[in-house]
Amino acid sequence: MQTRTGPAAPPARSGGPFDRFFRISERGSTLAREIRGGVATFFTMAYILVLNPIILGSAKDKFGEQLDPTQLATATTMVAAMMTIIMGVGGNLPLALAAGLGLNAVVAFQIAPLMSWDDAMGLVVLEGVLICILVLTGLRQAVMHAIPQALKQAISVGIGLFIAFIGFVDAGFVTRVPDAANSTVPVQLGSGSLVGWPMLVFCLGVLLTVVLLARKVTGAILISIAVMTVLSLIINSVADVKSWGLISPSLPDNPVAAPDFGLLGQFDVIGAFGQVSVLTVILLIFTLILSDFFDTMGTIVGVTAEAGLLDERGQVPDLGRVLLIDGAAAVVGGASSSSSATTYVESAAGVGEGARTGFASVITGGLFAAALFLTPVLTIVPLQAASPALVAVGFLMMTQVKHIDWERYELAIPAFLTIAVMPMTYSITNGIGAGFVSYVVIKACLGKAREVHWLLWGTAALFTVYFAIDPLEQLLGMK
Repeated sequence: MQTRTGPAAPPARSGGPFDRFFRISERGSTLAREIRGGVATFFTMAYILVLNPIILGSAKDKFGEQLDPTQLATATTMVAAMMTIIMGVGGNLPLALAAGLGLNAVVAFQIAPLMSWDDAMGLVVLEGVLICILVLTGLRQAVMHAIPQALKQAISVGIGLFIAFIGFVDAGFVTRVPDAANSTVPVQLGSGSLVGWPMLVFCLGVLLTVVLLARKVTGAILISIAVMTVLSLIINSVADVKSWGLISPSLPDNPVAAPDFGLLGQFDVIGAFGQVSVLTVILLIFTLILSDFFDTMGTIVGVTAEAGLLDERGQVPDLGRVLLIDGAAAVVGGASSSSSATTYVESAAGVGEGARTGFASVITGGLFAAALFLTPVLTIVPLQAASPALVAVGFLMMTQVKHIDWERYELAIPAFLTIAVMPMTYSITNGIGAGFVSYVVIKACLGKAREVHWLLWGTAALFTVYFAIDPLEQLLGMK
């Protein structure tokens, strides 16, 4: 679809109060298009209501505690509903928000194992507050200019591979080789081979998802999850399945239930400092900020450009307000224990259906609000039915690799290390650190140290200390 830089159509005659408030006719749209766009966006991103509880609910904190999947489903849905409606009314752009994929992986697999869930969500709240401060002071643009575009793209690609790897592991498609095997191969296919009905569900789910994506079917990921969940329910009722893992597919006695807000307010903004070093806290918050920071900017600019809403200077209307709402979404996400919420690129589906204003976001948010009362249905999806979506999202994030200039080794090598280290060390933080440190070192050795922004020098120094923390502690007699 061709990107436009002007109004989608000539202004039409203004209609009722909704039309005037959201400037629907002024932007060449109609109420019908906005409603259709809002519905399309909901169905293309509603998979997060299933995936976020699975990603966060499958992880344990430092003390072995797990978050309740039902409460996670409520928190995820509530944040998506509230912040999407606020974006629609306050930002008047067709942008929807929900718990960010990649960000929730950082919280679940990188932060929670180091501290309690309350402490981890407290860091998410701090991340959101800092993003809001960066927006209000204008520093967000300065940090953006400091990091090379190739590294920004590599971070997204690396997170995509990491998410895909998690999907394969969660479904049991990839398992760890038992230590007793004395093998140099760290992981293997299934238990040596693919066995069982749940594995069949996962494999069929992957195939269905990629076929739907290749055919550009709207809501491909959600359709795959729904179809595989139905298949899982049928298999579970007629076959003898030993184990589905974390969630067993079975119909609830009552599909409708009152939302469980038990996780709301379960966060501690200072607790993390008592669990890990101050340096580790800083690096973890930086990782969250970086992941949220650039994904949001790219999504907002890309979606609004596709909608023809950029001004004559190529800028997003009321960008500061939009970014502030996005930062507030991170705060609300942490305060509800659903992880940092961010703007979704799936909003482009609504734009493709004709959405041009925030009224579409109000429709999307309203549908999320209705889903609050269907949490029993949202928690019957087994990992094998939902994990194909992680593989698919990994592919979608991987597509940014085409924008990296692989001929320029000073950029390509740090980008490669960023991408490779994330899944290979099961750590997003390690991947970002490897990319930043190698970029600074290569630039310095090439005599191009002045091309590196001082903010990047400082960040690379922090990561150097982070990687060398054990020998440094021994050197200083701290161990």
